[in-house]
Parts: sequence; C-alpha cells; structure tokens
Amino acid sequence: MCACVVLVVGMVAAVNLAVPMLAASALHPSAPALVWLVDTYVLVFACLVIPGGAAGDRFGRKGVLLGGLGLFAAGALVSALAPDVGTLLAGRALTGVGAAAVLPNSLAVLLHAVPAERKPATIAAWASMTGIGGVAGNVGGGLVLTAGSWRWLFAAAVPLALALVALVARTAPVSSRHDRRLDPVAAVLLVGASVALLAGIIQAPEAGWGSTFVLTAFACAVVLFVAWTLRELKAGHPLLDPRLFRIPGLRSACLGMTAVFFGMFALFYVNASFLQYAKGFGVLGTGLGIVPLTLPIILGGRHVGVLTRRIGLDATVALAFAFVGGGLLGLSTSDTQTSYAAYAAWLVVTGIGVTLALPTLSGVIAGSLPPAQAGVGTGLQATTREFGSALGVAVIGTVMTAKFADALPPDAGGAHTVAEALARTTATHDVVAAFVEGADAGLRVVGVAVLVLGALVVGESRWSRTR
Repeated sequence: MCACVVLVVGMVAAVNLAVPMLAASALHPSAPALVWLVDTYVLVFACLVIPGGAAGDRFGRKGVLLGGLGLFAAGALVSALAPDVGTLLAGRALTGVGAAAVLPNSLAVLLHAVPAERKPATIAAWASMTGIGGVAGNVGGGLVLTAGSWRWLFAAAVPLALALVALVARTAPVSSRHDRRLDPVAAVLLVGASVALLAGIIQAPEAGWGSTFVLTAFACAVVLFVAWTLRELKAGHPLLDPRLFRIPGLRSACLGMTAVFFGMFALFYVNASFLQYAKGFGVLGTGLGIVPLTLPIILGGRHVGVLTRRIGLDATVALAFAFVGGGLLGLSTSDTQTSYAAYAAWLVVTGIGVTLALPTLSGVIAGSLPPAQAGVGTGLQATTREFGSALGVAVIGTVMTAKFADALPPDAGGAHTVAEALARTTATHDVVAAFVEGADAGLRVVGVAVLVLGALVVGESRWSRTR
C-alpha cells in the first residue's frame, strides 16, 4: 500500500523535471500547455480523490484500488506514446483518475488489514509516504530522464503500476462493502469549476486578463462552484458537505494546507527549470537538488508535537508560514551567480516551515471531526493538498511567462518558453537572464501570497478561539 502511495505522489513531483525536455520536444507545447501538462494530473487527482474513496466503499476497496492502478498504467502508456499535446493531456487526465482511486483506497485496505492497536502507527507510516513519494519522484524521475527523452518518464511508470497490480491482487484482503451514495454530477461540477478557474489563470498572459476568454472562464468557475455547493447542500449524503467549513478550525486548517502546498509545488515547478537552465544541472542533479528541502521533514518531523505543546498552536502555525514564505522570498533572490550552497540553504528554510505546518494542520483537520468522519478528514487533506499544488503551479507559471516574455531581447520577442526563445536568437545568456527574472518574480509573488494566507489562517484561528 505504501508503494502505491509513493507511485502516485511521485508522479506529481517527477513531471516537473521533464518540463525543459517537453518544451524543446517535437510536440512544441506553448507556455500554457506546459503548465497544463503538469496541472492536469494534479487537478483531476484533487477533485476525484473523495469520490474515489466513496467508490471503494461501495464497490469494494481492493477492486477499486486494482482498477485505479490499471487506469494509472493505461494513462501513463498513452502519455508515453502521445503524438501530440492533446493526446498527452488526455493521458495525464486518465492517470489522474487512476491516482484518485489509488490513494484513498490504499489507506482503507491498510486499516482493514491491521488490528486496532496497530492502526495509529500504520496511519503514520502511510502518511509519511506522501513526503517520501516527493523525494522518490524527484530522484527516480531524474534517473529515468537521463535516458534523454521525456517519454521514458511515463513509460517507466507502466511496469511499476502493473507490478503493483499483481502484488495487490495477491496480498490485499477483500473488505466489506458499504452502500455509500455516489454522485458523479457533483464530481463533474467540481472538476469543471476547478478547470475553469485554472484556465483563466493560465491563459491570462497570452489572452490578457480582460479578454473574453479569461473573464468567461472565471465566470464559469463561479457558476459551477455555486452549482456544486447547492447540489451538495441538498444531498442527503454528500461526498463533501460544504457545511463542514462552518467549523472554524477545520476551515482555517484547510486554507493553511492549501497555502503550504501552493507554495511548495510552485517551488517544485520553478526549481526543476531553474537548476537546469540557470545552473546547468542535468536532470539527475536537478532531482537531487531539491533534497535539502526534505531534510527538516525527515529529521524534525517527530519533534513538532513537542514544540506545539510548548509555544502553542497559533505560534507554531505562524512560525511555519514565516519560514515557508521567507524561504520562497529568499529563493527569489537567486540568479546564475548564486552558489548552490546558498540556494540549498533557502530550501532548508522552506523545508523547516513545511515540517512545522503539515503535522500541525493535519492534526487540526483530524481533530475537528468526530471519529466516524475520519475518512472525510483524510479526503479533505488530500483534496486541499492537490488543489493547492495545482493552483501554485498555475499561478507561478502565469507570472513567470508574463515576466519572461517582457524581459526577452528584441530578436526573441513573442516567445513564451525558453526553448522557443533559444530557437529565435543566439543570445543564450539574455534568454537565461530573462528566465531567471521571470522565475524570481514568480517566487516573490508566491512567497508574499503564502505570508498573506498564513496571516489569514492564524488570524481566523485566534478569532474563532476568542469567540
């Protein structure tokens, strides 16, 4: 079950390493298409993870888990063989559907398989795989991409998923089914609203913030989110009850979780290209280059509870956002002359913030709900994490593209990707400098946003406690 989690979470991180290869490939994706190639998987994953858990309850967790691994393998194969950007996007979406079926049901199978006294340790081990999956995705993805083609990244996922199908089929127990209601209409409304929101953000640099397309996308997002909310409010057994967000602690913790992953995955998107374009790292070196971020998580995670009891919940959360936002702002000062040691130091600062935030916010979400709704809490955490990740990639990709295009030399004007600009001019240094300027601007925007969101989280938590 832990290997299943590592596979689906690792794919979120690994694809960022392939962005420079994809940009220079024969597919010739535009700048918005590059963002969609990262975000499609994450977005579908985020919106369907709760329906995926409900499907497991109704049709059998082992069967849905096996089906999810099969869809994951099929989507990866379509992606590896894709002749054009549209097919690649379809493959990424199919892979995301599979991941949404795998993640919640891997935990459900585990909890059914172990005795009651081992469940807390089992949940902790399962949860730690999300962090390990990010590291495995970066390092493993870097190793695979040294073969020289982005297609190998997706091709390598196929035998891994099929091997897990065989292993799960042989070892996982069959659990009882529950007559849990499924609502595909609500799931479609949530996916549609999220796609419309990100479409407006991602297309804005090329189409313009005031363009008909962007304004229509934002209007559709509002209408679809309202329609989803009304449908869930009327449902007798909603998949995700919007009324849960009336609980102040739950509401602020979900916003905090979204904000942390917003910043972290915006960094992942920039880091992969920055280390390759600006520092000249290979894909394996780039995958290893993010490891300093994970050191505080590995070494300090078990001490966070002690710190929270000593200084209080609000102080711990405030400190977490100060480190995450401050680390991103520190990284925004990096350029081609910055040593990797200085860059890695800011990664550690950001990692300290992530280490403080994740267990603290997870504990608040879990503690805000009764034990009977533990599954809802797990689904909420997964949804907020993945949605924040998709939003972070969309926002930083948008800011980077706009600033990069403005900073390009005249003979490369009109280009929106580094590969496109390098094909138009021989001024390689100027193109890299424009990319660094765009990356720094994106990190500044995301860093400030994380600090502002963190202040809102802490402020609401204190206000609700005062009330």
